[in-house]
Amino acid sequence: QVQLVESGGGLVQAGGSLRLSCAASGRTFRTYRMGWFRQAPGKERDFVASISSTGINIYYADSVKGRFTISRDNAKNTVYLQMNSLKFEDTAVYYCAADLTGPYGTPKYDYWGQGTQVNVSS
Repeated sequence: QVQLVESGGGLVQAGGSLRLSCAASGRTFRTYRMGWFRQAPGKERDFVASISSTGINIYYADSVKGRFTISRDNAKNTVYLQMNSLKFEDTAVYYCAADLTGPYGTPKYDYWGQGTQVNVSS
C-alpha cells in the first residue's frame, strides 16, 4: 500500500508562484512513475505533469508548459510541482498519483493523495 500526502497549496495572486510537494510512503519510491493532476470545480480531473522513476522522462499538459516544473527527490520519497506565472484558471485541487506498474506502457495511477487546494486570485 502506498500513501501520498500533498502539501504546499494556498492562495496566491496571479503571476505568483507556489511549490507543491507530495511525500510518498514505501521503500521502492524510486521505481514509481509519478503524476500531478488537478480538478477545478465542476470539471473533470485533468493531467498536469508526469515524471518517470529516474526523472528522465517528463511530460506536461500544454496548458502548463513553460510555467510548471515537475521534479523528484528519490532520497526523500518526494515529488514536486513548481508552479510559476500562475493564472486564475490554474485554480483547482491538485493531486499527486503513483503508478507502480513499471517504466513502460501507459501509466496506471492506482494510488492518489487527498489533494491540496490552489487558489489564484485575478
